[in-house]
Amino acid sequence: MTGGTEHLTSDRSLPRRPAVRLTGIGFGASQGGNLHRVTTDEEFAAAVDTAWDGGVRYFDTAPHYGLGLSERRLGAALRSRPRDEYVVSTKVGRLLVPSPETAGSRDPEGFDVAASHRRVWDFSRDGVRRCLEASLERMGLDRIDIAYLHDPDDHWERAVAEALPALTELRDQGVLRAVGVGMNQSRLLARFVRESDVDLVMCAGRYTLLDQAALADLMPAAQERAVGVVIAGVYNSGLLSREWPPDDALYDYRRAAPELIERARRIAAICERHGVTLPQAALAFARSHPTVVSTVVGMRNSHQVTETLRRADIEVPGELWLALRAAGLTGTGRAAGDDR
Repeated sequence: MTGGTEHLTSDRSLPRRPAVRLTGIGFGASQGGNLHRVTTDEEFAAAVDTAWDGGVRYFDTAPHYGLGLSERRLGAALRSRPRDEYVVSTKVGRLLVPSPETAGSRDPEGFDVAASHRRVWDFSRDGVRRCLEASLERMGLDRIDIAYLHDPDDHWERAVAEALPALTELRDQGVLRAVGVGMNQSRLLARFVRESDVDLVMCAGRYTLLDQAALADLMPAAQERAVGVVIAGVYNSGLLSREWPPDDALYDYRRAAPELIERARRIAAICERHGVTLPQAALAFARSHPTVVSTVVGMRNSHQVTETLRRADIEVPGELWLALRAAGLTGTGRAAGDDR
């Protein structure tokens, strides 16, 4: 497998919605919502400009990201672009409700913004429509191409009974072009694929060099049902983002356990012997499965965009995957830390 210039030349259509084409690399706009630290308007706008110049035409955001800040910034950055030349996805399930009593505090969910609103879970039919209308207003765009249910882990019944039917109705009316589900787990995503009418799913962190849980459930289901898979969280919150993982690396938004750091270092050492870096291999691996239609990478500034696109162009020798498999480090269908 090679990186080549796939992010520029080999866009993939959604199997169920062939008119919807996603670039191999997608722009993840969570950092535009000041994830973990402040990103300036200028930094974010320059990141979108660099991504556009590099051929990226798929952009993903959500109300959750910075309490709407990411959507506002992304909409502003894209507004002057030809609308038919790019695809935008956002997410539903969290309504943003004004909260003047907490406006003097910082958002408690990891975004460096004022807590001027609070998130309210709502997977009702009305909640879905209200969420989409608010997103359109924040972005200032004429339409949203893809809408995902966002983290419905504890809301299966209502998501299936109300939220998904509301989205599919909008899709069938031509208001949306595709509908899906985005989660940080693979088991329930596989169930959505098998039991509902989704066009694609976004799987964060469960198909990476450190965690191949999706191989056991989601990927077979997606292949069987012709559902596209978008991979996010390719670096597992940072543990795979450096050539040699540091002692204080993050994994799934929290401090990584020592055994996970050691496993990442074992992978990094094998990568080095094959002439590639750990993050180069991490990105290539996430793009390798035939069900994957795009890989969304969170990017904060122009440098991160340039580095991501450079990594996507790196040729990764097939011998690396054989070596990692021989060492028991990939292709196991297991979650990170599971030594079964």
